[in-house]
Amino acid sequence: MSRLEWALATVVTIILIGTIGFMVLGLSFVDAMYMTIITITTVGYRELTGPNVTYAEKIFTMIIIVTGVSTVLYTFTLTLQVVIEGQLREFVGRRRMDRKIADMQGHVVVCGWGRVGQAAARDLQRSGADVVVIDSDDQRVHDINLPTIVGDATLDETLRTAGVDRARALVAALEGDAENLFVTLSSREMNPDMFIVARARQDDSVEKLSRAGADRVVNPQELGAARMASFVVQPNVAEFVDVVMHERSMDFRMREVEIGAGSPVAGISLREADFRRRAGVLVLALRGDDGVFATNPDPDMVLHPHHVIIAVGTADALQELVRVCQ
Repeated sequence: MSRLEWALATVVTIILIGTIGFMVLGLSFVDAMYMTIITITTVGYRELTGPNVTYAEKIFTMIIIVTGVSTVLYTFTLTLQVVIEGQLREFVGRRRMDRKIADMQGHVVVCGWGRVGQAAARDLQRSGADVVVIDSDDQRVHDINLPTIVGDATLDETLRTAGVDRARALVAALEGDAENLFVTLSSREMNPDMFIVARARQDDSVEKLSRAGADRVVNPQELGAARMASFVVQPNVAEFVDVVMHERSMDFRMREVEIGAGSPVAGISLREADFRRRAGVLVLALRGDDGVFATNPDPDMVLHPHHVIIAVGTADALQELVRVCQ
């Protein structure tokens, strides 16, 4: 039992003892409780013991005054302390979180803490990304173990507080397509180089979000339906992709790596790069500057900066691939 609970229980006990005691001294139940309460609260509004107060009544009243008043004052002080400490703790925690967000660079901003936002944040954390969450519902994000901003994500001020201008990516996962459109427009204006993924509920919103600046637009319902269909048609392939991409229960991973301008493999062919020997990975596809995927690419294809390699391998091998391509 906490100190506050103990103090409240003591106050209730004293009220009961005082009520019973005054009833024994001749008062009714209501009058006895009334006398007890005005005594321990030091109100002294109007005593009901009559003009001829007996010796026993005086002794009992003094005991109630000494024990009751001190207990009530202690309980009041403890209650005030708990309230002030809670508010102070919340204030200090908020300031500390704001400073942490202000120092973040290259993080991912997730707008909306619904099912889609939570799933996205969970996978981003698994990948080692720093995540900042924006949601308008204080209760919904109260206990999450992530930096949070409580506010309207469609407002520029809220996005700036979340560090959108310093973020590398943003996930617009609000409930409505109009809200996600506002977030996409504002975020693209603040950070032209940021990668934006937006959620769409309606099919006709996909093109609008793309025109607003979203790099990728996802319809969770359509994506879920396609995934269900793939489990029916090719269950083993679908499950293998899920395990490799999300569950991380296998040694092999799939990853995309962009070739840097100073990479030793820039300007040479895929055959000469020999990623199987250099890093121990298998190259599945290559995406060029035109955005077109070359699956099972030609070994004589020349690699250039900003080409994106999609490879599969162990975690250590993929990390080596990142080092080689930098």
